[in-house]
Amino acid sequence: MDPAKPSLELVRSLTDEHVLRALMRHRRLTRAELATRTGISRPTAGESVRRLTERGLVADTGERTPGGRGRGRVGSYYALTADAGTALAVSIAPEGVRAEVVDPYGDVLARTARTISRPARPTQVAAALRAAVVEIREAVGAAPRVAVVSAADPVHRATGRLVHLPDAPFLVGELDPVEILAPHVAGPVVVDNDVNWAARAERAGPGAEGLDDFAYLHLGEGLGCAVVTDGDVRRGHHGIAGEIAHVVTTGPKGEATAFIEVFGHLGLRRAGSTAVDVDRLLAATTAADARATAVRATVADAVCGVLAAVVALTDPTIVVIGGPWGGHPLLIDAIGAALGRARRPVPVRAAALTDEPALAGARNHALTSLRAAIVATAHRNPPPG
Repeated sequence: MDPAKPSLELVRSLTDEHVLRALMRHRRLTRAELATRTGISRPTAGESVRRLTERGLVADTGERTPGGRGRGRVGSYYALTADAGTALAVSIAPEGVRAEVVDPYGDVLARTARTISRPARPTQVAAALRAAVVEIREAVGAAPRVAVVSAADPVHRATGRLVHLPDAPFLVGELDPVEILAPHVAGPVVVDNDVNWAARAERAGPGAEGLDDFAYLHLGEGLGCAVVTDGDVRRGHHGIAGEIAHVVTTGPKGEATAFIEVFGHLGLRRAGSTAVDVDRLLAATTAADARATAVRATVADAVCGVLAAVVALTDPTIVVIGGPWGGHPLLIDAIGAALGRARRPVPVRAAALTDEPALAGARNHALTSLRAAIVATAHRNPPPG
């Protein structure tokens, strides 16, 4: 029996998707170039362009190739329409709220920021978030089709609400980014923890081929871990997997101590907060004297105790360490040496992406979601007539 052939409508949908994605990658192409880029015939590419133009997703740019006088036919350049849509990427972090709008090509069209005082309160963060998105929407016009939020706090998987756990150093209380952003976004709002987004950005970065099973440890004012298995971040039932603050590890006197308490015992917290004082920690661990060497070894042993638990439970191929103090060469070396002495040693390296990695991860996902939404529009809307 002959295998069933795909329907004509399915073939057209797949062709249209290939054409749209080629235009997203290359911005403008002629029908001949589309055929070459997608591997479909010129007539088929031309029919797809016609359908997508009728659907209002693709338009003739008015630009022409230099044809004529023996140089071949003049070709018309096509591109996505100007109203194909945008996506919003947001970072909620101790230093403030940052928001960006990206187009289907990945270009940032607008960017804004709002500072947050300490200690951060949900009402203040909500006001900063609302003000940032209103400003950025006014700058670009139409509402973004999707929004992706990175939050420096645990995030409930089902609701997208920020969850307050004991000793969390950032928000005091709960915040609902989905509720705040919904009136300003035409489509879905996705929220996840900043360390998870940073791990996704690390995996998507250059030179990360084969980085499918790893642990990403964030060491900054807050402490967090993302576990990536088979290329996916494992979020847990509630979405708060990787909250390592209360993992029991080796303390300053060799005693079993909650990870977050180690920094209190060492006097490395911000006053009146459980947040790690990054400047003080770096000064205390990187100076060229015996005391700094001892403090560095204590911190490395504490981190190693946490990583030993992560390795035992998740079996990563490598541990990537990021964050404001986690990536310092002296600390990376000390942590790597400590983990090398563990029963199950695993290689350790600093994160390759250090410039706003959480926002970069959110931006990447926002772009992917926007492009998928544009393609879905083509599938949903048949050409008129």
